[in-house]
Amino acid sequence: MGKPEISRRSLLKHGAALAAAPILARIPKSLRQQKAPIIVGSGEHTYEVHHDWLVPPPGLVYGDTHGLAVDSLGHIYLAHTVHPTSASSDAILMFDQKGKFMQSWGSEFRGGAHGLDLRKEGHEEFLYHCDINRRVIVKTSLEGDIVWQKGVPTEPGVYKSEKEWCPTNVAFAPNGDVFVGDGYGSSYIHRYTKDGDYVKLVCGPGSGPGQVNCPHGLWLDSRDGTPKLIVADRGNKRIQLLSLEGQHLGFVTDGIRMPCHIHFNKKGEALVPDLDSVVTILDKTNKPIVQLCDGAPSDLRNAPREKFIPGKFVHPHSAIWINDRDIVVAEWVPIGRVTLLRRV
Repeated sequence: MGKPEISRRSLLKHGAALAAAPILARIPKSLRQQKAPIIVGSGEHTYEVHHDWLVPPPGLVYGDTHGLAVDSLGHIYLAHTVHPTSASSDAILMFDQKGKFMQSWGSEFRGGAHGLDLRKEGHEEFLYHCDINRRVIVKTSLEGDIVWQKGVPTEPGVYKSEKEWCPTNVAFAPNGDVFVGDGYGSSYIHRYTKDGDYVKLVCGPGSGPGQVNCPHGLWLDSRDGTPKLIVADRGNKRIQLLSLEGQHLGFVTDGIRMPCHIHFNKKGEALVPDLDSVVTILDKTNKPIVQLCDGAPSDLRNAPREKFIPGKFVHPHSAIWINDRDIVVAEWVPIGRVTLLRRV
């Protein structure tokens, strides 16, 4: 880019006020001065909306804010593609549970940081990245040290070239195996061991039961005691339940538009960020409880910041519970936006 890289150490030396400066400069003054809280939802699912809650440090400018994960200490990890104007190329950022920036790394993910999931294995925790630029799955430590990296799987014989493969998200079986959704490639779901060895092809493309179209997000559903793979079958505008071997078990369509991912809390509620401008919470039976910050129909993806509507989402791409009460949402917009929904 013609600009010097900014080291992690130099970024960490700056305070929280400076960290907020780059993005706050792009937020209209009228929004920054807004005092009355924006309240959404109802009953036990009532939230205050705090847009731009996670802000990048000086020298780093958000691109599309794609993936979120939280570790056992409450640290929040964000994957973004990095804006073309950004001096720093770091694509993975870590914040504390109060939203304060802690560190960043991952310049190799610039332009491709997408799916981000975390799993505890023994006494350690690891991040699993899906890079849609380099078309790879990467397992790293929480500090960014690479454990393994995998490109197009040749074992099932379904790909003629690497360009037909583009992984978007992963999920974890009870034994640690990794399910990978080829959401932006040819719409297959694959299974690997936690060490990166290929296991099997789980399912393939289509619109029928047991078939998927852009399996954009995956999660393990063990709420009834029987582990299942729950898939954000975005191209088919539904959520699909599969056995761990790939057999169709059911669809969820009520309240679902273009689901991107799924995340459960300890109560068994499912959080669904939906690209069609809304975040939906489902109960244990997958019925909608509430839909939050519904901004549809939205044509604001490429709009300047001042056009964003307070209390309304543009394109939710990832959402997580950070403490079984509060929700963090990352949006697919080229200037990035991460929102906190703080439960009232």
